[in-house]
Amino acid sequence: QVQLAESGGGAVQAGGSLSLSCVVSGYDYFPSRVGWFRQAPGKEREGIAAIATGSGSTLYSDSVKGRFTISQDNAKVYLLMNSLKPEDTAMYYCAAGPPSQTMTYEDFYYWGHGTQVTVSS
Repeated sequence: QVQLAESGGGAVQAGGSLSLSCVVSGYDYFPSRVGWFRQAPGKEREGIAAIATGSGSTLYSDSVKGRFTISQDNAKVYLLMNSLKPEDTAMYYCAAGPPSQTMTYEDFYYWGHGTQVTVSS
């Protein structure tokens, strides 16, 4: 059973940076795709970045493109978040799944428990 564990969340002022980490374990074969989602109170879970672990191809939502960068180093997937805004405040989740061209909740089968990011103005 694939397991994912996020870390690196915290509180930061607007304009600041944070780097989230996701450790992937428990796999027989490393997942083909790992993504980052976020969910703010009262809002739906939003896919924001994904990486195809074989090719390194990445996908970003419009809301974070140019500010966030997803990367992989062996069994760890990172999300570097720059130029943070108060609207980036949310619980951030790491997820893994098969190949896909989209970034919806249904595209990912395994989920971490999340790490909180709070951006103050």
